[in-house]
Amino acid sequence: MTVITEGQAAPAFDLSIDGDGRVTLDGLKGKSVVLYFYPKADTPGCTTEGLDFSALVDQFAAANAVVIGVSRDAVKKLDRFKAKHNLKVVLGSDEDGVVCEAYGTWIMKKLYGREYMGVERATFLIDRAGMVRRVWRSVKVKGHAEQVLEAAQKL
Repeated sequence: MTVITEGQAAPAFDLSIDGDGRVTLDGLKGKSVVLYFYPKADTPGCTTEGLDFSALVDQFAAANAVVIGVSRDAVKKLDRFKAKHNLKVVLGSDEDGVVCEAYGTWIMKKLYGREYMGVERATFLIDRAGMVRRVWRSVKVKGHAEQVLEAAQKL
């Protein structure tokens, strides 16, 4: 498993996004990037996380930061998820799992004694030069968006 640590260069990414667009790390040079990984669109925790980041999206923009949520869901599902909950963040589709692998968020999980592979809820704060400045793993949703905003404002 890949382990991304603070102070290293962020792995490049190229994602299809909601609304039939694309986003790349190279295309965001000069901005900070909040890259948050979540297991599955339109589930309770993932919806709350998307709503929390969306509520702060203007403050992130004021800090020159772009917020991108990444899951392995198809773009069409992300479009429905975003419209249903009026989310304001960019949603990236990593259907093939390349970005999840690069960031080490495709992990073995356990639920009720059953083991399976899934996306770890994790967040990476990348600075304007493309360096990872903060890493949050095994994220608890409550209060997380505020913690990330505070860190982004300090960059």
